[in-house]
Amino acid sequence: MRLGLIAGNGRFPFLVLDAARGAGHDVTVIAIKEEAFPDLADAARRAPEAPLHWVSLGQLGTCIRLLEDAGVTEAVMAGQVKHTKLFADIVPDLTLMSVLMRLKARNTDALISGVADALGDHGITLRDSTAFLAPLMAGARVLTARSPSAEEQADLDFGYRMADAIAGLDIGQTIAVKTGAVVAVEAMEGTDAVVARAGQLAGSGVRIVKVAKPHQDMRFDVPVIGVSTIEAMAAAGATVLSVDAGKTLMVDGQAVIRAADEAGIAIVGRVKPDA
Repeated sequence: MRLGLIAGNGRFPFLVLDAARGAGHDVTVIAIKEEAFPDLADAARRAPEAPLHWVSLGQLGTCIRLLEDAGVTEAVMAGQVKHTKLFADIVPDLTLMSVLMRLKARNTDALISGVADALGDHGITLRDSTAFLAPLMAGARVLTARSPSAEEQADLDFGYRMADAIAGLDIGQTIAVKTGAVVAVEAMEGTDAVVARAGQLAGSGVRIVKVAKPHQDMRFDVPVIGVSTIEAMAAAGATVLSVDAGKTLMVDGQAVIRAADEAGIAIVGRVKPDA
């Protein structure tokens, strides 16, 4: 299959590229100029049949044309595009402008769903972004050597109600809690920034809860954690992290667990009651 990879920042696109090639697919990479790491070009160059094109945010028409020219019928979005850039830095071309004019809301899900529909109009199906990365999805159990204490578990149980509520409102997917109080709530700044702010506000002992949205669209904006998440938690004095099992990508694989064990941080893969 000829697969399209629309790449934002982080290691996620590299993982998808390697896994898709390993599955025997030819991959055409559309790298978002303002986000994708420069060395993605080197990774793509290792396979001559996997061309890479740099495209700016807002150039949806160019993206679609390049995928069509490559004979792509299925595509994957992988890697973060900072939410603030989606609404502050986009200079839309005519194709994206037509998408924006049809939106009933201007949140991230609505925008990317509109982009997915535009791709579909041109015969390009957007696939689950983790389709090739099943081994890196968080399992349903305590993932670290240390389990949460009774006090930590009580904070997690409290945090689930709050985090699920804000995720359902499409505000954010991460909150920090401590002793039964919400310390920090994610909006557009990202998980690591929320963790750092929580440490500044409440000191050590905060607990981090990261959830999927109630009807998480696995084609985009999938919850992701990595070693950098654990490093941010250690710097902030956070002691436990809960993520949703089967819905959260551990982008650094087992290195995330090793880093957490070294820092004495517990990680839990939650199974949502309605899952």
